[in-house]
Amino acid sequence: MNGSIYETKLRELLESAGIIVNGTNPWDIRVLDRRFYKRVITESHLGIGESYMDGWWECDALDEFFYRILRARLDHKVSQTTRILSNLAGLIVNLQRPSRAFQVGETHYNVGNELYEAMLDRHMLYSCAYWKDAQDLDTAQENKLRLIFNKLRLEPGMHVLDIGCGWGGAARFAAEHYGVSVTGVTVSSEQQKKAEELNGELPVDIRLIDYRDLGGHYDRIYSIGMFEHVGVKNYRRFFEITRNCLKKDGLFLLHTIGSRRSSANTDKWTHKYIFPNSMLPSARQICAASEGRHVIEDWHAFGNDYYRTLKAWHANFERHWPDLRHNYDERFYRMWKYYLLSAAGSFRARNVQLWQVLFSNDGVTGDYYVDRSWQ
Repeated sequence: MNGSIYETKLRELLESAGIIVNGTNPWDIRVLDRRFYKRVITESHLGIGESYMDGWWECDALDEFFYRILRARLDHKVSQTTRILSNLAGLIVNLQRPSRAFQVGETHYNVGNELYEAMLDRHMLYSCAYWKDAQDLDTAQENKLRLIFNKLRLEPGMHVLDIGCGWGGAARFAAEHYGVSVTGVTVSSEQQKKAEELNGELPVDIRLIDYRDLGGHYDRIYSIGMFEHVGVKNYRRFFEITRNCLKKDGLFLLHTIGSRRSSANTDKWTHKYIFPNSMLPSARQICAASEGRHVIEDWHAFGNDYYRTLKAWHANFERHWPDLRHNYDERFYRMWKYYLLSAAGSFRARNVQLWQVLFSNDGVTGDYYVDRSWQ
């Protein structure tokens, strides 16, 4: 296939989604290097992401561009072969085995606390906020925490486990506002350092361990934005651990990004540059893996809130970039912008979801109504 055929094919695909090469709409793209066409057709997700990082094309509204791409399902038309091969690799090899557990911490979460402090809210929460009745990121993130802790029915004196505690913002909020003690675990040394600093003298213990090394018994468990790193070959083990760590009358809340379809891997660009060894669970995979270990008490979906969260993170990133650029080069800037806005477009297109799933071990007895308030 010569260069002109690659260009013709890609232009046709883009036009079917309402995207014009060198058009005037903010979601149209400007091609600056003609090698772009072949690279996208032959390398799919990896090709379009790396070519943007290399400055081969521009777009004024990347989130709008990806929203249209995904609503038109162009990703399926371009990437069917590579997606099949990627899934086979994830099914054959345990990409999230213990020896690889700390890779995502070293690659992504250790990229620099200064970056995350600039981008995130004041609690440094790196997961979807809850925007109902909220006008700013700080309020929306506090809404999310209250939503989770009210669902869990936290009470003073409880001992709570935070699996994937990040920089400790959720643990701190739970200790300060609900009077509980928290044990948090992370695979990022930089997160552990910051979490210990932020929690000071509060009854919060932050540990640098893999979730498979967990023990003990807890009144409540929550995991916010960590399950995406567990991997389908480890889901059953994850739910065995949460069941064993949860007291008989306890509750466990899982807050996770979810996929519309079952797979065993993520796209090559995300794996290479953002979240190595990650994958998004499907509803079927969660239900199958938790069956016999937990009872589902509630399933709450609010995926479009992640679109708003990512847009807020991107606005913060752009605003603080002049102060950050001394630590990062231009290619990192383009990579991070592409990551945030392509993800925003994906959530807006509902190509991916956001779920909060509330579990008990053997079912709550008697009348029981899940509290979805955040006030």
